[in-house]
Amino acid sequence: MESKLLKIENLKTKIEDKEILKGLNLEIGKGEVHAIMGPNGAGKSTLANTLMGHPKYEIVDGEISFEGEIINELKANERAKKGLFLSFQYPEEIPGVTVENFLRTAKIAVTGKPLKVMAFKKALKEKMELLEMKEEYAQRYLNLGFSGGEKKKNEILQMAILEPKLSILDETDSGLDVDAIRIVAQGVNSLKNSENSILIITHHNKILDYLKPDYIHILVDGKIVKTGDFSLAKEIEANGYEAFRS
Repeated sequence: MESKLLKIENLKTKIEDKEILKGLNLEIGKGEVHAIMGPNGAGKSTLANTLMGHPKYEIVDGEISFEGEIINELKANERAKKGLFLSFQYPEEIPGVTVENFLRTAKIAVTGKPLKVMAFKKALKEKMELLEMKEEYAQRYLNLGFSGGEKKKNEILQMAILEPKLSILDETDSGLDVDAIRIVAQGVNSLKNSENSILIITHHNKILDYLKPDYIHILVDGKIVKTGDFSLAKEIEANGYEAFRS
């Protein structure tokens, strides 16, 4: 029997007093790439934030289990230690903290193990080369003055360093030109293996052309209304979401 890395059952989430997710079901197995597509306001970013334990999003019903353990009550840092990672749509700028220091601190926090400085520097340099990032980025303050593409590459660099079991990429491709999308997608592809999984939330097919998801899910009004293969993304590109709204 195939083990499911993530299993979401009848998930209902509200923010303030508004219900956003209305009974969402989803299963992700190890080594799989899943994409979630849907119109604006469907609940895509709410799903990402709920999975990561953002305190603003309240679970009112349902269960999220990760590697067989229910994680509904876990805080965001506890989920990170379990192996969940969220790449933000709008990464924060943090003056005074270099990219290198941030990543080393995050790695220590997630693994709970000390890191040798030189070994970390070497690993960081390798991952940055993979993402076609110049070496001097490591000494810049986190996202400060970064272009949109640089911020998104920096998110994938975090993913590369932290080596999560499940990476949730929330519109990592938004606002990127074609070349940046290709580089980000190549970076993501190079990190895929049989033990980790990726959930990408997107409006666009271009990144999916590179990532080749195993499953596409259509999210409308807080529920997944259809699941299919890559051809489903092409169907949406041609006809939009109107057919899925009924």
